Amino acid sequence: MSRPPFLVPPAGVRAHLLATRRGEFAVLDSAPAGPPAGTVLLVPGFTGSKEDFIALLEPLAAAGYRAVAVDGRGQHETPGERARGGYTLGALAEDVLALAEALRAGPVHLLGHSLGGLIGRGAVLRAAAEGRTPFRSLTLLASGPGRVARGQRWRARALVAGLPTLGQRRLWWVLQPKAETTELWNFLRGRWLANAPQQLRATGRVLCYEPDRVDALAATGVPVHVISGEHDAAWPVPELDAMAERLNAHRTVIKGADHSPNAERPTETAEALVAFWNAPR
Repeated sequence: MSRPPFLVPPAGVRAHLLATRRGEFAVLDSAPAGPPAGTVLLVPGFTGSKEDFIALLEPLAAAGYRAVAVDGRGQHETPGERARGGYTLGALAEDVLALAEALRAGPVHLLGHSLGGLIGRGAVLRAAAEGRTPFRSLTLLASGPGRVARGQRWRARALVAGLPTLGQRRLWWVLQPKAETTELWNFLRGRWLANAPQQLRATGRVLCYEPDRVDALAATGVPVHVISGEHDAAWPVPELDAMAERLNAHRTVIKGADHSPNAERPTETAEALVAFWNAPR
């Protein structure tokens, strides 16, 4: 899971519930001082939340972009539902489309981290199939062409299997056996416990079984940016390089980062994002 470098939103960032046709979603919403150069929707990964992007919000606003980071359905502070069908990739992709519409900003730049990239890709494909153009670009941040690497699949399957028997509280101690007294540790534990278990189980399966849909994404014509750290356990960096080539995508590798450049190297990540969005097309 991403570990945000701080938890208090910067000045100018507003926490609120964003109403959409598919319900309300908890967001962190930052806006530039003047008219925005564009609007960005930030979708977190498995076990993540909007706070994973907290260090990007201020530099993106300073560069002229409104940035809206969201808790997905059943994540952290966004309400969930009991039915597992509410957390299929298609349902979560439709949530992203509803969020983009609710921002009332025209086509937005979409960014998905890890699992969020798979969901974002699903939203782009869904929109293209219906003749909609809600996205100016898609950034896949530490997110690959399909299911995660073998070792990560074993971890995800163990989590999916352990949730019904152990429950979230006991499973937390399996995942994080050493207790800490820091504000961050307490936040991570609270976030984990706030996640809907149905959401965790369903999205864990997505990570294990999502097929390669790179060719379909390339056919949409939506500009794509592939960003990763120098190392990534979820999708090997050479696999991300190959995906970028197949997509004819812009490719950025953030030095000194692993699976969460957004939290580990936010300044460099924000600079790479802005350069991509500002590039003429």
